[in-house]
Amino acid sequence: RGCSRRQLEGRADLPNLARLLEGATGGSRRLPRPGEAAGGDNRMVDLLLAAAFVSDAQYNRNIPFKTSPEAVRLYYLYNHWIMRTATYFFIFLNLSLAVFEEPAVYPLPFLVTSLVEVLCLLVFFGRLVHFAKVTLRNVFWKDTKNICIMVAILLSLTDLTICGVLRIYNVRSIRWSRIVRPIFLINFAESRQIRRAFRSIRNTLPEITYVFLLFMFSLLMFSLMALKLFGERNLQTAEGMPYFKNYLEIVFDLYVLVTAANSPDVMMPAFDFSSWYALFFIAFVIVNTYIFMSLFLAVVYNNYKKHLKNEIRKLAYMKHRKMIEAFNLLKEEEGAQFVVREARWKQLVKLVAPDTSNSHRELLLRISDDEQKGFIDKKSFVQLADLLNIQVITLKIRSHPLGQWMPRVYKSAASRFLRSMVRHRGFVWTYDIIILINAIFIALDEETPYISYAEWVFLALYIAEILLKVYTYEPRAFFGKNQFWNWFDTLIIFAALTATILNTTLKSTTKYNSQQILDIVFILRVLRLIRIVDSVQRFRVIMNTLINIVPTMLTFGGLTLVVYCIFAIIGMELFYGKIQFFPANSNAPHALECGNPALKDSLFARGKYCKNNFNNFASSFIVLMELTVVNQWHDILCGGSVTVQAAKLYFIAFHIVMVIIIVNIFVSFILEAFFVEYSLEKSEVETAIEQKIQELGMGVQEDELQDEQLLDNMESAEHDLEGEGETKPQSKGLVFKIASKRYRTVDALLQRMFEAEIPLEDEGPSFEEILNLSPATAVPSNLTSESAA
Repeated sequence: RGCSRRQLEGRADLPNLARLLEGATGGSRRLPRPGEAAGGDNRMVDLLLAAAFVSDAQYNRNIPFKTSPEAVRLYYLYNHWIMRTATYFFIFLNLSLAVFEEPAVYPLPFLVTSLVEVLCLLVFFGRLVHFAKVTLRNVFWKDTKNICIMVAILLSLTDLTICGVLRIYNVRSIRWSRIVRPIFLINFAESRQIRRAFRSIRNTLPEITYVFLLFMFSLLMFSLMALKLFGERNLQTAEGMPYFKNYLEIVFDLYVLVTAANSPDVMMPAFDFSSWYALFFIAFVIVNTYIFMSLFLAVVYNNYKKHLKNEIRKLAYMKHRKMIEAFNLLKEEEGAQFVVREARWKQLVKLVAPDTSNSHRELLLRISDDEQKGFIDKKSFVQLADLLNIQVITLKIRSHPLGQWMPRVYKSAASRFLRSMVRHRGFVWTYDIIILINAIFIALDEETPYISYAEWVFLALYIAEILLKVYTYEPRAFFGKNQFWNWFDTLIIFAALTATILNTTLKSTTKYNSQQILDIVFILRVLRLIRIVDSVQRFRVIMNTLINIVPTMLTFGGLTLVVYCIFAIIGMELFYGKIQFFPANSNAPHALECGNPALKDSLFARGKYCKNNFNNFASSFIVLMELTVVNQWHDILCGGSVTVQAAKLYFIAFHIVMVIIIVNIFVSFILEAFFVEYSLEKSEVETAIEQKIQELGMGVQEDELQDEQLLDNMESAEHDLEGEGETKPQSKGLVFKIASKRYRTVDALLQRMFEAEIPLEDEGPSFEEILNLSPATAVPSNLTSESAA
C-alpha cells in the first residue's frame, strides 16, 4: 500500500516466477504467457494461475508451487477450506486421544484409540503427499517442517507397534511418542502463524539467555547472603522446619519469592527476629521482581518485535512479487504501457473471491480504474490483494415495512415525533440510567416482594425499548449480520423473560423447585449489564479493539496448547498415581494426605490441593494453568515433588518456558497490536485504499448514481444501522461502508503493524532471494534502509 510506481514496477532483472519455478522442477510444463496464448483454454489456464498468485498474496501464503496446469488445480484443492478444516480436525483429534488413553479421563479400549491414531497418521501422510505433488521437489526435501512431519509419523507408528506387542504379553509400556503429536499442529503449512511465533522465540532466546544468566547470578548472590545472615541463628518456619539452612532450598525459596507466591511467608521468621532484616527482602524484591522481571519483558518485547518485523517484511516482499507475476500473466499492451482489461480483471476477482457480490466487485473496479478507462494499470493491480482484505459492507437502504403497509399512521406527526425521540441521544442516556438502577436491584435480596416485582418492570422497559427501535429502524437493518449488540440485547432480554416466567411458574408449584433455572435467571440478569458497554463511546473503542485482536490471540492459544500438551504428557509419566483425590467424607487410608504419607502435614495436604494432580490429561491441564497463574505454585510443586526433590526442575522449567518467555511474548504482541488498533481507532487513521472506499462507497446514493450498474448487479446485501443522534433516515438506495478496521487474516494485521516502518523506496529482494532467506535474516544484507538493517 502506498508504494511508489518505481517500486511497483519492479526491477528489470527480476526473473519471471513461472520460469524460475519451471527451472527448479526440471521439466514441469510452463504455462504460456498471455502473448503466447493460442485459445480460450490457455487463457483460462493463465487466469487460474494468476488467481492462485493473487489468493496467495491475499492470504500471505509463501508456498512455491509448480506452475503446470495439473499442479495448479491440485494447489487449488490443497488450499480449499474443506481440506484445511479436515486437516485441523484430525490434528486436534490426534491431540485429544490423550484424554482417552491411559491414564484416561474417559477410558477407551487400546484397539479403538490405536485405530483412530492410525487413521490420523494416514490423513497426515496423505496431506503431506498432496503437498509434495504441488510444490517443487528440491524445496519439499529442503523444508524442515516436512521432514519433521515424516519423522513424527514414523515415530508414532513405531511406538504404537511396540506398545501393541507389549500389551499382548501384558507388559505396560510408556507411550513416549505422544510427546511428538504437537509437531503436527506446528509443522503443517496451515499453522504458519504458530511456526512464526516459535521462530520468534528461538531468535529471541540468545538475548533472553544473557538476561536470565544475570538474573540467576543475582539470585545466587542473594541466596548466599541469606545463608550467612540467617543460617546460624536457629530460626524456624511456621511449620517448625529449619529456616534458611540449606543453600539449594534458599535458592528455591527466593526464586519463588520473585514470583511473589510465598510473600510475605518466607520473610516472617527473619522479620519476627529483627525488623531490620526486612530491608534484605525489600532489596531482593526491588532488584529481582521489579527490575529483572521488567527487564525480561523489555528484552523480549524489543527482540520479538525486531524478528517479527523481519518475518513480516519477507511476507510483504513475497506478496508484492506474487502480484507482479499475476499481472504479467494477464497483461495486454495498451499504448506505451501494459494493462489488465476490465473483463479479465472481473474474471480474476470472481475466481479469487467468489462470495463477493457484483456490486462489491463494481466498487473495487471503480477504485482500481478510477478514471473509467476500461483497464487497470500495474500500480492499481498490485493493490488488489489489499483491497480484498478490507471488509466492505454493502448497504441497501430500504423503507420501513410499516411505511408501506400503513403509510398514514407511520408518517403521521405523532409517529414522526416518536421516532425522533427514539433516535435522540437522550433515549440512550435514559436506558443507561435504567440499566444502572437495575444493577442496584440485582444486588438486593431476591426474596423481598418489591424487588421481585421490580424485575418484571425492568423486563417490560427493556422489551419496550426493543419494540420502539424495531418500529423506528428498518427491521432487517436492525437485525443485520453486523448488528451484534442488537442481537445481544434481544436474545438476552427474551431469554431472561422466558427464564423468569419459567422460574415463577416453578416457584408457584410446591412439588418442584429448580435451582438451575434460578441460576440461569441470575446469570442473564447480570449479562444485561454488559449493555452499558455499548452506550459509552470509549468503552466501544476498547471492546472493538479487543475483538479485532482476538484472531491474533488465537495464535498464542495454539502456542500455549503445544507447550501444555508436551508438559502434560511428561507430567503424567512422572507423577501419575503419586497423589490421589478422595471425597470429603472418605475413610480411606491416608485420605487426609492425598493418598501419600509423605505429604502428611504439608501445605499441599492442608490446603486440600489433592485434586491438583497428573493422573489424567484434563487434570494435568488444570495444574499447568494454575502454575501459569503462579499464585501458590510452590504449594502445588510441593505435591508434585513428593518422591524426589529433583522433580522441582520440571516445575521450574515450565515456569521459565511458559511464564517468563511465552507469557512475556504474548504480552508483547498484545501490547503492539493494541497500540496499533487503539491508536488507529482513536485517531480514525485509514490507509489510502480505505479512504478511497469510503469516499466512493459512502458517497454513492441512488439519486447520485450516473451508472446504474451498481444497483442492477446487486445480489445480496449486508445491513448496518446508524442509530445515534438525530440522523435523518435516508431514502432507498445503495451505499457502501467499511465494516471496521478488522483484517481477515492475522498476517494482514501484522503487516499493518510494521508497514509504516518499511520505506516506500525499499524495492526489496527478488523472488529467488526471498525463497532463500532464513527466518532470522529475512532482509538481505545489501538493503540500505535503516529499518532493514
